[in-house]
Amino acid sequence: MTSDQQIIDDLKNESTKQVAFRLLVKTYKERLYWHIRKIVLNHDDADDILQNTFIKVWRNIDSFRAESGLYTWLYRIATNESLTFLNQKKKKTFGGTDDEMNDYLLENIQTDPYFNGDDIQQKLQEAIARLPEKQRLVFNMRYFDDIKYQDMEKILETSAGALKASYHHAVKKIEDYFKSIE
Repeated sequence: MTSDQQIIDDLKNESTKQVAFRLLVKTYKERLYWHIRKIVLNHDDADDILQNTFIKVWRNIDSFRAESGLYTWLYRIATNESLTFLNQKKKKTFGGTDDEMNDYLLENIQTDPYFNGDDIQQKLQEAIARLPEKQRLVFNMRYFDDIKYQDMEKILETSAGALKASYHHAVKKIEDYFKSIE
């Protein structure tokens, strides 16, 4: 298996760039897709954002300084692309209101033909969709992707303390949601 450092080196070399990029896509496509999908909750939107993420990586690989790992850099780009997409959609479609955007996300969960979870998993996704954006991001990254707080600090550019607080509040709100529907 090729290391991330080897992929980076090959991406920065014109003679090996295309092969290295295909390897990068093959290595990270699925994990990034599911990260994006948990943010936007729609298969088609996630596919588009994933493509935009890889386009940004292709265009910006020469500016990658390796201060963080490749994986962390990719997640930061995917997260930023996802949030930009949601913010643009919120402004264009809903005039910038969070409540209508949350309703849209909830509707995506309920009408998603690719969702194959049971009732409890659907309720969990609905509870997560009701969270404020930052709490939703932190919860998904910690709970589903098992990303360490120190990596999240680099991806979301915020302190571990703030991330831990966001996660704690998210868990509490999810617990409260389940109590309210019993």
